[in-house]
Amino acid sequence: MALASAVKVVLGSIAFAIFWVLAVFPAVPFLPIGRTAGSLLGAMLMVVFRVLTPDQAYDAIDLPILGLLFGTMVVSIYLERADMFKYLGMMLSWKSKGAKDLICRICLISAISSALFTNDTACVVLTEFVLKTARQHNLPPHPFLLALASSANIGSSATPIGNPQNLVIAVQSKISFGNFLIGILPAMLVGVFVNALILICMYWKLLSIQKDEEDVAVEVFSEEEMNSHRFSPATLSHNSQEWNSRLELMAVQSPPHLSGNMGHVEALRNRAISSETEIQKDPIITLDSARNSNASKEAAKDVSTQVKEETIPSKRVASMDRLKDALSVRSSEGKEDFTTKWKKLLWKSCVYLVTIGMLIALLMGLNMSWTTITAALALVVLDFEDARPSLEKVSYSLLIFFCGMFITVDGFNRTGIPSTLWDLMEPYSRIDHVSGIAILAIVILVMSNLASNVPTVLLLGARVAASATAISATDEKKAWLILAWVSTVVGNLSLLGSAANLIVCEQARRAPQFGYTLSFWSHLKFGVPSTLIITAIGLALIR
Repeated sequence: MALASAVKVVLGSIAFAIFWVLAVFPAVPFLPIGRTAGSLLGAMLMVVFRVLTPDQAYDAIDLPILGLLFGTMVVSIYLERADMFKYLGMMLSWKSKGAKDLICRICLISAISSALFTNDTACVVLTEFVLKTARQHNLPPHPFLLALASSANIGSSATPIGNPQNLVIAVQSKISFGNFLIGILPAMLVGVFVNALILICMYWKLLSIQKDEEDVAVEVFSEEEMNSHRFSPATLSHNSQEWNSRLELMAVQSPPHLSGNMGHVEALRNRAISSETEIQKDPIITLDSARNSNASKEAAKDVSTQVKEETIPSKRVASMDRLKDALSVRSSEGKEDFTTKWKKLLWKSCVYLVTIGMLIALLMGLNMSWTTITAALALVVLDFEDARPSLEKVSYSLLIFFCGMFITVDGFNRTGIPSTLWDLMEPYSRIDHVSGIAILAIVILVMSNLASNVPTVLLLGARVAASATAISATDEKKAWLILAWVSTVVGNLSLLGSAANLIVCEQARRAPQFGYTLSFWSHLKFGVPSTLIITAIGLALIR
């Protein structure tokens, strides 16, 4: 494609440069409007500068990609409500055999969950579990956070639903879910293994902590949790209410003769007090009062006997009524708890079955966008509640960001600059020899870290595929898979290389009680060797 007019080239470059700055640095001091608004601004400028017509801008929005992205987000939300990620987090420390075993578990669980539920979702829900597990084992969280973020990126490369750039590649290349998985799965598995090995070697001293120290840390942590629960005001008020209710129940269930004995003891006590006060009075008055008291005692005895005979049956009836009410309340509460428990268990089972059905449908080659949307709506219907709270958790800002990015990148493509640059690199980037694959990987690495991975895929995808098709029709699929693998794994190069890295960093920093700051340089120290080694190994395994 030849270059457009000079005015269109300049204005289109300005619009794309504004989009790029705000996408890579969303909080720049002169225009801190964020990535989403930045993408819309870039799209608007492409139309205002007449690089694109309004109709061309609307046509640039890829609805199948948006539908696939929306469906996967909704399914992930319902899986989180069904405690799927909670169970994955519990697997991190279940029968753990030490720090090195924990590193391997984090790498494996993070990779699998990212391949099935997107890397961003896995990082959001697993970061706090990783921090808590590291604290329980009295270990620094740094290597475990690196294991989570890097393995999430590596694992997400295996499926079209693992990350946004794979969604774009799967829709544009029309590669089926099964062929995509088979093509990259060997590279992903080896990459996760090598990633864990690099982490263990680099942080061997930090991970070689004595077992007794770990056990002490677990016990201390458990004791703190128990104490905080035990001495909470809510717990104390609950216990006091329960104790008072037990006392009332004991009073209701106490037999009548016991109440009579208590009354008799109280009467003797009052009688002794009155006799002590009367001894100090005149003897004659005392004698008269004694006679009067004997008469009054006999009368009182007759009255008390009559009252007891009348009140004993009424007390028994009242106690029986209270017992019946207490038993009926307890039985109804037990039935409600039992019913609620089974309803929740049935709903969770339905969520898991729908998700498995979605994955089977994707493996069968059905349309990916409508398959995920159908699964999402099936979960909404099965929930049988107002879906607004769940749908509000969908990242609509990400969908809007994609809309603006589609328009901006399409406008930049129409300037002819990407095609001109690719024409210069294309003879050296053919995938029919090793040097060409290496040069192509370097180009993808540089562009992904400068312009982000999704714009890189949008700019290079069709051109790389066309170059491979000119060599052989079978090489087109390999070219798309190389683009998917490299654009995803190179996100581990630096902290700013992928959204998953930033999510882990922010989630770790804001985590209550377990907060930890993952610095840029500490990530770069691990990211550079890990990215170069794993990318090279994966390129050799992709077919």
